[in-house]
Amino acid sequence: MELSVLIAQDLLKIRAVFFRPDEPFTWASGIKSPVYCDNRLTLTDVEVRTHVEEGLAQLIRENYPEAEVLMGTSTAGIAHAAITGHLMGLPMGYVRSGAKDHGRNNQIEGRLEPGQKVVVVEDLISTGGSVLEVVNVLREAGAEVLGVVSIFTYGMQKGLTRMAEANVKNISLTNFDVIAQVAAQQNYIRPEDVARLIAFRNNPSDESWIGGTK
Repeated sequence: MELSVLIAQDLLKIRAVFFRPDEPFTWASGIKSPVYCDNRLTLTDVEVRTHVEEGLAQLIRENYPEAEVLMGTSTAGIAHAAITGHLMGLPMGYVRSGAKDHGRNNQIEGRLEPGQKVVVVEDLISTGGSVLEVVNVLREAGAEVLGVVSIFTYGMQKGLTRMAEANVKNISLTNFDVIAQVAAQQNYIRPEDVARLIAFRNNPSDESWIGGTK
């Protein structure tokens, strides 16, 4: 089975990604969304966690074979960076959302030497803002950021544009399009809902998808 489909099935099974097109969720930004995503749930299901961490290790080996250090995003990427780093025999650390206001005022936790080749481990990519902040912190510290691996990406245009402008490559285990198709095939949603979900992904501020077939 293709890895992206396996992970999509896993995320749907444990409701880490949950579609509700007829009763949308409201994001903190106020945007109505047909999807809820909490990849932290992967940590509490042993089988799914194994698929995710082994999958991340596979992506890193295939796409970033020169990786020397894994750096997780705070907080969602920390556990995944630690487990994947253990599987690969690589050191790991993580980047705080802001510098500590005590001690050594670290923002990067763990040893990082200038020039080291780093892969950032993230759980979710939407608009790309948070992961790019982590990349910038690492670059300012002298790291060579090879790219990002993540569990799931929406594929939103804003995120794709931001990542391209920052010259940052992201490889995800699965994506919004694959999960929507698998959800329809396995009766989590109706087949006619797929177009509504893609319409949301393509333009989250346009709520016309909400008035779809009920």
